[in-house]
Amino acid sequence: MHTTIPILLAALLFSIGGDDAAEEAYFSIVPNSYCCVKADMPMTIDGRMEEAAWLNAPWTSDFVDIQGEGSPIPRLRTRVKMLWDDAFFYVFAELDEPHVVATLRQRDTVIFQDNDFEIFVCPTGSNLTYYEFETNAFNTVWDLFLAKPYRDGGPADNGWDIMGLKSAVHVRGTLNDPTDIDEGWNVEVAIPWTAFDRTAMYLNGERIPVPPARPVPGQDMRVNFSRVEWHFDAASGSYRKVQGMKEDNWVWSPQGVIDMHRPEKWGWVYFMETPATCDQAKPDPDYVFHLALMRIYNAQKQYFKRHRKYAETLDDLILQPQLLMLNGARLDLRPQKNGYVASYLITRPDDSQTMVTIDENSQLITLEGR
Repeated sequence: MHTTIPILLAALLFSIGGDDAAEEAYFSIVPNSYCCVKADMPMTIDGRMEEAAWLNAPWTSDFVDIQGEGSPIPRLRTRVKMLWDDAFFYVFAELDEPHVVATLRQRDTVIFQDNDFEIFVCPTGSNLTYYEFETNAFNTVWDLFLAKPYRDGGPADNGWDIMGLKSAVHVRGTLNDPTDIDEGWNVEVAIPWTAFDRTAMYLNGERIPVPPARPVPGQDMRVNFSRVEWHFDAASGSYRKVQGMKEDNWVWSPQGVIDMHRPEKWGWVYFMETPATCDQAKPDPDYVFHLALMRIYNAQKQYFKRHRKYAETLDDLILQPQLLMLNGARLDLRPQKNGYVASYLITRPDDSQTMVTIDENSQLITLEGR
């Protein structure tokens, strides 16, 4: 969810002191959004979407290639619905597939070696501490926790399990039978809000409090979904992967690159009470500042590769000023012991102030104060 943390900004200010075309294409992608309404009944997790709450929930847009505009249109349809209640975040996915195939049965194996469906959740929208769920048509689960993205050195914790997870797969056809044509497979998942208890953010090396993951109406969370689809040949009477052909990566909200571990590109899921309140969901007013800070982060990564240290001033980074000077907000770059903090100080129309920061771990934090 978009997290704001009340803090005395004056004290904070005192304390914290590629390729151009490809980068512009990356930054031009606006993440998708979805209004997720509260379920008004108990949900049975069976992969069949029979409850009225599911039937009334809207579908997302169809999945697209992970790289976005200009990429081939997926040859098979994938779409998702979402719901929530006080205990769970619910996801229902429909994957069209003429040949439903699965091989892996052991939990926490690398499930995307099969055709799979994946869920990614960053509760705070900070790019830090996020969660991943994968399953195949056997309903074999791989769940993992990441303290930070791989690009920032964050290893995956494969030993982490979603306690209280409910998941089910319903095959619309026959699994692993190359003699017939299937319709596809469904995935239904209930992730308890308590699963997100490892969510954390840090400021100046100190852990700062974050609100509980369970949303209240009006809050939002960064989420994305992925489908990995391999090419199979059944001419021999059994399914075999086609040698030399890479897998397809189809997603709800395009990433711009073949990398799901860029949480800043994930979609926004707005949690509302009823469909009638969906028009009250408001986009993050600070997203434009997030984009500018991610430009600084990217420039710092390139600077570090060349100099083995981070730039200490904005003048050291080769960035176009018009991309950074936003609405009169004050932009600052402060070196830290092992990195840096770049920040915008934004003055709101009511004279309140907001600070939006990023650090060397691509962690985005919004701090509210006066």
